[in-house]
Amino acid sequence: ILGKRARSLRRKRMEKRIKTELYNDNFQNYKRYGIPKAQLVIADIPYNIGNNFYGSSPMWYKGGDNKNGESELAKKAAFNTDFNFNIAEYFHFCNRLLKKEPKKAGQRGRSSEAPCMVVFCSFEQIQTVLHYAEKYGFKHNIPLIFIKNYSPQVLKANMRIVGATEYALLLYRDKLPKFRNGAQQDENGKTIRGTGHMIFNWFEWKRDGKDISKIHPAQKPVATLKELISVLTDEGDVVIDPCCGSASTGRACMELKRSFYGFEISKEFYKRGKEEMLIDTADDQLSIFDIGG
Repeated sequence: ILGKRARSLRRKRMEKRIKTELYNDNFQNYKRYGIPKAQLVIADIPYNIGNNFYGSSPMWYKGGDNKNGESELAKKAAFNTDFNFNIAEYFHFCNRLLKKEPKKAGQRGRSSEAPCMVVFCSFEQIQTVLHYAEKYGFKHNIPLIFIKNYSPQVLKANMRIVGATEYALLLYRDKLPKFRNGAQQDENGKTIRGTGHMIFNWFEWKRDGKDISKIHPAQKPVATLKELISVLTDEGDVVIDPCCGSASTGRACMELKRSFYGFEISKEFYKRGKEEMLIDTADDQLSIFDIGG
């Protein structure tokens, strides 16, 4: 009984501390906000594909039909960072955003409490991401694959095999990161061995329902993000998204009772994320659009 009561009190205190904050700023300015170090840094980095973003999307054509001719999106990038995103700079700052490695390793046959990063990237970017990850201390990785039941490359379906997957890399320094596979706990809070389940390196791409706004061209489903975040964090942990776009990661964290801090330089995505993903922003934050008049 005492164990349950203690856990209940801890949960109530934790819920009071949980924050959800979205900043209209570059992640390089993180020190300005005094945010805590993260258990998990997760982001969908720009793919550096420039004008080819809409190359195989119906959005390239008026009404989604190529018989109607090209739309205003033809041969255009989705956002400016698709030309010049600096992966080395990203890792330099994200390394600082993460918590330090714990001194103690996990118990035998268990993971540690170490933090980690998840980087969504294109298949072609994987080797580049791995190169810079290792350069900044992330020596180990687990490739992740997200499987869709549809393809965005419908315009090429009559010409070739089309892509229906997304890719990410789970990156960590030395110790295996925190890992939660649904194992049960006893009345003292200790994990009951054998009650968890295997987590595979592939996940179903669970499309969001109509209750989730479509804000960003490369928006990740909240349901899929929740599944991933649940495996790598506990309630009350801090999750940071340095390139948060639609802020769907923030929505996932809110529903999972994780503290979330996100950075988005686009004023439009920031505004819509705050309003439509129900993100509470910090009252005292600065915007890059407020600097210099």
